[in-house]
Formats: sequence, C-alpha cells, structure tokens
Amino acid sequence: MRFGPFGTMELLIILVIVLLLFGAKRLPDVAKGLGQAIKEFRQGVKDNQEEQDSGPAEPQQSPGRDQA
Repeated sequence: MRFGPFGTMELLIILVIVLLLFGAKRLPDVAKGLGQAIKEFRQGVKDNQEEQDSGPAEPQQSPGRDQA
C-alpha cells in the first residue's frame, strides 16, 4: 500500500524514528501540537482567502510619500 510518495515500510521506519526521538510519553503532546498548528494554518489560509475575495476597502498608500 502506498501513501503518496511513501510506502508502508518507509512510514513504519519514520514512525519508529519519531518514537525513538520523542519517546512514548511525549508522542501524544507532539501530535496534539502538530494538530493545533495545522488547524491554525488552515484558518489563516481561509482568512487570507476571504480577505482577498472581498478586496481592500481603500487603496493603500505608502507612508511618507507626498502627493502633489
């Protein structure tokens, strides 16, 4: 079975390495933090997309430029 560019054996090796690096007790905390990061990233992308779709309210000018 293949998951994207990785096969089952590669995923098992990665899982073992992560388990050795973080330990079994910290693994749930790491997964929770990763899940929260992904959730915040998706929310930021969604907010950015909505902001682009609505367009800016006023044209922005750079500060310090004189208009004559």
